[in-house]
Amino acid sequence: MKIAMLGQKRIPTRSGGVEVVVEELSKRMAQKGHEVVVYNRYCGEEKLKQCGKVKVVEVRTFRHSALNAMVYSLFATLRIAFKHYDVVHYHAEGPCAMIPLAKLFGKKVVATIHGLDWQRDKWGGFASKYIFFGEKMAAKHADKVIVLSQNVKNYFKETYGCDAVFVPNGINPVTPEAADIIREKFGLEKDSYILFLARITPEKGLDYLLDAYKGLQTDKKLVIAGSIDPQTDYIRSVLEKAKSCENVIFTDFVSGKTLAELFSNCFVYVLPSDIEGMPMTLLEAVGYNARTVVSNIEENTACLDGYGNTFTHGDAASLKEVLTHCLQNEALKDCDFKADCTAAQVQQKREELIAKYDWDNITDQTIDIYQSVKKK
Repeated sequence: MKIAMLGQKRIPTRSGGVEVVVEELSKRMAQKGHEVVVYNRYCGEEKLKQCGKVKVVEVRTFRHSALNAMVYSLFATLRIAFKHYDVVHYHAEGPCAMIPLAKLFGKKVVATIHGLDWQRDKWGGFASKYIFFGEKMAAKHADKVIVLSQNVKNYFKETYGCDAVFVPNGINPVTPEAADIIREKFGLEKDSYILFLARITPEKGLDYLLDAYKGLQTDKKLVIAGSIDPQTDYIRSVLEKAKSCENVIFTDFVSGKTLAELFSNCFVYVLPSDIEGMPMTLLEAVGYNARTVVSNIEENTACLDGYGNTFTHGDAASLKEVLTHCLQNEALKDCDFKADCTAAQVQQKREELIAKYDWDNITDQTIDIYQSVKKK
């Protein structure tokens, strides 16, 4: 098959979950012999023509503008309109606003909803309405909609009568890395820090973590790994709040070996989010065998399926209580801080999750969806 993908900022990068998913799927599809073309946003970076066996087309758009994604998805769709593709795969709700245009040119369209993005606090009034419009266009005009959680699947059925297909994100099991770069750059050792690694946006719940950490009796540092540029009002407020805490380290955006070392050596990974699709960073933490504390929203708990520790979302006191338990029971760290389980049971659950979220199986499921759409 000849497949087009769009909606991500660009690959290869791990600037967000959408980018990771597009790269993981496209490279595996290309390895299976499919012709895959990925449409990147181009804002003046070095142009790419290939990512492994995947062809890359750069679509020029604005560098910093509220219209960035809209202009990109319009131009990408127009480029796709005049080429032959068996399937066009839109990723994320905003770009899905252009699905009717693709359908006008007779394209078979699959849309992956990575989360109900219009609910996220980071978007203003116009952006939120535009993203919500994209959601409706996916539900009404895509040949098939893919969702990342049962919760969102139910939402699409109840809201639009749309029978979406649940296909999860994947886990790459990896070998943990020793603390070399992070020791030199940030003074971090094995088990010496609590890790937050995600976008620094309101829905990720970093405020709760800072409030909880401030009240902890611990010498462990709090490491916040996420881009702090450009400095939005929210990022400035987080930086200001962190000044009242001791031992908080902002690493800015990390990738590659630095990211691997942070996951490999943290005392615990914390994801206190209010809204998620299917959190890639949480799956990555499992892949690195990191111990986890997450908010008890359905997307997080369903993702972990009993692995890890949870707290009441939006409740800093509840998060503080769970972190205090982890710190007071450090001897249980091989059992994910749970007194009623063994290290062997935790390892078995991790292996079950890795098998459940195998990228090769997920790629095959996605190709099956393409084949069914192509036959319509």
